[in-house]
Amino acid sequence: MERELTCIVCPIGCALKVEINDGKVTGVTGNTCPRGKVYAETECTAPMRTVTSTVRCENGEIIPVKTDRPIPKEKVFEAMQIIKSTHPVLPIKLGDVIIKDVFGSNIIAVKNSDR
Repeated sequence: MERELTCIVCPIGCALKVEINDGKVTGVTGNTCPRGKVYAETECTAPMRTVTSTVRCENGEIIPVKTDRPIPKEKVFEAMQIIKSTHPVLPIKLGDVIIKDVFGSNIIAVKNSDR
């Protein structure tokens, strides 16, 4: 089986062709750097995503948050439910952990807020 992808690791956006046999990547072409090969292999076998969202604080203010590392793609909706149910207390600083260990990642604040 062959799969075509556009690499999203850097701004070049290489057009990748990935050969998959018995659920394993057996070849990657079109990448101009080694990161493209790693991206293709991961995307075809165990896709990961960085989640960006917002949380509503106890006082009603909304702050932006994100995962500090990618999580399995199939866990994104569950992670969003966890994020949605959280209401942190201000003040919050950039990089503060809002929720620990959500599918192997922490949810962190991406903006200061002290209201």
